[in-house]
Amino acid sequence: MLRYKGRTGFTLVELLVVIAIIGILVGLLLPAVQAAREAARRMQCSNNLKQMGLAIHNHESTYKYMPACEKDLPVPDADNPYGQTATYGTLMHLLPFMEQNNIYNLIPIKRSYIDPQTMPPPYGTMTTAAMAPITTFICPSTPADPPSDYGPYFQTVGLGSGAPFIVPRTDYIPIKGIHNSLADCISLVPNDQLRNKGVLGTSDSVNAWKIKFGEVSDGLSNSILFGELAGRQKVYFRGKPFGTGWADGGFTLNSYYGDHNTARRLEGYSGADITNPNQRGCSNINVSNVNCLYSFHVGGVQVAMGDGSVHFISQSIATPVLIGLVTRDGGETVSVPQ
Repeated sequence: MLRYKGRTGFTLVELLVVIAIIGILVGLLLPAVQAAREAARRMQCSNNLKQMGLAIHNHESTYKYMPACEKDLPVPDADNPYGQTATYGTLMHLLPFMEQNNIYNLIPIKRSYIDPQTMPPPYGTMTTAAMAPITTFICPSTPADPPSDYGPYFQTVGLGSGAPFIVPRTDYIPIKGIHNSLADCISLVPNDQLRNKGVLGTSDSVNAWKIKFGEVSDGLSNSILFGELAGRQKVYFRGKPFGTGWADGGFTLNSYYGDHNTARRLEGYSGADITNPNQRGCSNINVSNVNCLYSFHVGGVQVAMGDGSVHFISQSIATPVLIGLVTRDGGETVSVPQ
């Protein structure tokens, strides 16, 4: 008796149907996966800012002041024989309170960071281990752009030949204050105090770089300590890399976490014309990563407040509210929008 075996294969049509179904499912699933990954990255970014806020509180508890964004060194003195006034900024002084003593202890903190004794070879004699990246200072949502190279800048101040000098960067900044261009948007009278009235800007006291909690009269929970300014040394405009049309060729300095110039005054931009990125206006958040709060999160940036809390601020925030959150003693009655 003849026996007929059952069909064991698939027809071409059946295979194409299965492939099409798989393609549709992948297309539906991919955005959800990407959203989940960004949510995880944003949570890590928030945790980074939280750690920085806690470090400031531990520093203030230990020394009874917060380290402001900059302090000029005497020129010259025994610790500063090369005559450079640029000292290390706020983030460097937080390292002992972020379990980074191993790096902090390698750095001659009383010298300028533009000093051969605080620079590794070929520029100086400091160990290269002192230039190790600090992961807490990097937002995982930021693209992996070329590393920060200070070599060309150091050449302009007479140090080295312009050879690469790679420094560990930061995506977070202390804010000095409000630039006149943003103050003009709400008819504030431009003045030097406004320009330096961020929580970690310089103060009016004799020790201008030592800011006490008591000087934040607007309230710690209503005043920004740190904000995102991500993606440097590359320049970005409205979420996209900016090319050679920028004044410095599409690259910006102030990306090293130890550089006191990493702190910025927030400027006002229109953000309307990519061919004119410096056009003045009343926008600030997520316009450019030169003098704005800037992130790679959709719709806004994360900030650490003076009380250590972390909040997400929309890029559509009203200018008076943003200014009120930046100044430490402006007398405004504002709070973080929920």
